[in-house]
Order: sequence, then C-alpha cells, then structure tokens
Amino acid sequence: MEKCTFIGFMQALKPWLNDDYIQHARFDEKGRFSLTFVDGGQKIYQVDDCSAAQLKDAVEMLKENDVPVFNQ
Repeated sequence: MEKCTFIGFMQALKPWLNDDYIQHARFDEKGRFSLTFVDGGQKIYQVDDCSAAQLKDAVEMLKENDVPVFNQ
C-alpha cells in the first residue's frame, strides 16, 4: 500500500484515466483506494489528508471517466 496526499493521488490517476487503463476501483470512507488495471495489476493507495468532499470528488472523477467504482 502506498501512502500519499490527496493531490498526489489525483496526479497519479490522471495518466491512467487518459489511457483507459483502470478496469475498476474500490474505496472506503478512510481514504483507501484500490485500483485494478486491465492487465490484472493492482495498486492500493492510502490517501492520508482526504476530506469527505475530496473523496467524493475522486470517486466522481473516476465515474466520469467510465471507471466502475465500488464501495468497500
């Protein structure tokens, strides 16, 4: 699991969204995101400084880019 800030997490997401590389995402209310990629790889992020509003923004960005998002 990689710990990061909300800004760092959002910056890491952007290139993968442009390439349709994320198969699906899972998240919990504590700011932990699990990303599963189309090649079968997985990356888990613990976003340490994430407010509820920021969590919602990240989930919405994923959904707007056609990434299925599930709550853990």
